Amino acid sequence: MTASPLLSTDPSVVLSGAGVFGDALADQAVPVAQVDFRPPLGAGTLDDALVRVLADPRRAAADAEAVRRVLAIRPQLVDVRPAREALGLEPGTFLHAGPPVTWDRASGPLRGALMGAMVFEGLAATPEAAERALADGTAPFEPCHHHGAVGPMAGVVSPDMWVFELADPATGRRAWCSLNEGLGKVLRYGAYGPEVIERLRWMSAVLGPLLRDAVRAHGPVDVGAIIAQMLQMGDEGHNRNRSGTLMLLRDLLPHLVASAAPSADIADAVRFVGGNDHFFLNLVMAAGKLMMDAGRGVPGSALVVAMARNGTDFGIQVSGTGDRWFTGPARVPEGLFLGSFGPGDANPDIGDSAITETCGIGGFAMAAAPAIVRFVGGDVDFALRTSRRMYEITLTENPQWQLPVLDFRGTPTGIDVTRVVRTGVLPQINTGMAGRVPGTGQVGAGLVTPPADCFTGALLALAEHAPALPGPV
Repeated sequence: MTASPLLSTDPSVVLSGAGVFGDALADQAVPVAQVDFRPPLGAGTLDDALVRVLADPRRAAADAEAVRRVLAIRPQLVDVRPAREALGLEPGTFLHAGPPVTWDRASGPLRGALMGAMVFEGLAATPEAAERALADGTAPFEPCHHHGAVGPMAGVVSPDMWVFELADPATGRRAWCSLNEGLGKVLRYGAYGPEVIERLRWMSAVLGPLLRDAVRAHGPVDVGAIIAQMLQMGDEGHNRNRSGTLMLLRDLLPHLVASAAPSADIADAVRFVGGNDHFFLNLVMAAGKLMMDAGRGVPGSALVVAMARNGTDFGIQVSGTGDRWFTGPARVPEGLFLGSFGPGDANPDIGDSAITETCGIGGFAMAAAPAIVRFVGGDVDFALRTSRRMYEITLTENPQWQLPVLDFRGTPTGIDVTRVVRTGVLPQINTGMAGRVPGTGQVGAGLVTPPADCFTGALLALAEHAPALPGPV
């Protein structure tokens, strides 16, 4: 009787899931190959819709055209202006992050930011008075994305706030994002105390005009080129923007110093920008918005052109389905907390900043910034594996934005609804965490993925738009 090879040779194990079993085998020096397998989304209920979308004769050409448009955009910072000028915001109107939401469903940080914006605009004497007006519906608010703009975290933009204006020189497309306030107790995290309002007023009275004059004196700033350099210097473009902030300051500093503004104002502005590692994030967001808007409106394309959260709902928009939002419940991020804060203090995911992942950086470029794990959690191996995994759900690579540790491979770009559904791999997002109670501010930073409902809903809509198949599906 011949002995079984299992008894006469060293075992080699391929494992999917069951991490405890794998650890036990590794402790006994058994080689283990861990396979990151996930079942397709929908558990077989989406087969007909998936077949119909994949069989759409327009699909390959449509996806290729959508990503061609995205990659052709060259985002440049061309101006800094009040939102009332740039976006045409009327007094008493506000923009916010994420898909549409009503006051009764609004999250704590979104409520807090809207209350603070009312006080900042002089429309309410106190946050409490602002809350009453907002509950009565006397201060309308709608998504930034509906106005060619994006906003971080709560994303609230009011007429007197200043915004970065980015443009593509070839197409003339434009996109906007508010100026970054810094971390901690700031409006975008739902804080509205006196120090928050005072900072916003200084940003509108001093910082905004100084940046406007410096940008106009410098001429267009190539934001896309700065992002490319950031990825070579350890930033991933979402929760790590240190080198990008300093490169922007390098370009604008001579023009700030040469201006006729009071030297104390210039010093304050330089100190504020230089001391705020996240300042460049808002420019990255506007660049992402500019790029992804170029990919909209291609019939048959399953390219995701927006991912956004309002603190209650997570929503995506897809090239081939117009401006329709596909939503699911926003998840609470997992990560690291500030001070004595813990998971019970965190609000579900919020903000338009996931536009960075939508355009192929942020969580998709974690391999370029292994130090990011010190801020959002995980480890270096997780950062590397995450970027590699994102190639499985994207349509292309961006040759302008490269990951040095992956042999300068272009970042994974262009989330494909069909690939997300087929693989079960959800986009990885690096994010900050806002306190769930209005007025709290930032409580931490971490990692999150969208709810699967967004992608299954989008797939069903794409199937509705697809030509009918001959015979039974």
